[in-house]
Amino acid sequence: MKGEVEDKPTHAVRSFLIELAVYAGLVIVYVFFVIALLGGWLYELNEHNKTRYAFVALLLIVGQGIVLEMVTSLLLRLIRSRAE
Repeated sequence: MKGEVEDKPTHAVRSFLIELAVYAGLVIVYVFFVIALLGGWLYELNEHNKTRYAFVALLLIVGQGIVLEMVTSLLLRLIRSRAE
């Protein structure tokens, strides 16, 4: 029983650290992806149409959040299933 109680905090910390590492890696890849593929277009959009640029930037932020949540949830499910 005691080992079971000690495993829950350890498991939670492990899951958090894995999720943090995955988020960090994916955000870095995403930033370089956006800069490489969309950087010039976003710059031009910012220069010529601030409203459209703001809308596109907001969509990119929301899309990034949704994709990151889906990927990390999938990875954590896979990790949990292997740990059990």
